[in-house]
Amino acid sequence: MRYAHLSAGFMLTSIIGFLISIFFVNKLSETWGFTFMLFFSIMFIASMISMTKAPFTEKEYQEELGIHEKIAKKTWRKKK
Repeated sequence: MRYAHLSAGFMLTSIIGFLISIFFVNKLSETWGFTFMLFFSIMFIASMISMTKAPFTEKEYQEELGIHEKIAKKTWRKKK
């Protein structure tokens, strides 16, 4: 079985959505509050599984390095 990488935004969305469901949605409707809490909990569990089990490929390492190098070069050129 292969695991896909999920972004940090996916995990952040699950945490924020869960907190909003607890404090705001649950007061309006317990059924919807429970449903949203369950949904965002499943999202959080999925992001944890993908974070621990999915290995990085060489291409993903290169893409991360490429982004940082491009930013560093642009700021260096502007200072001249």
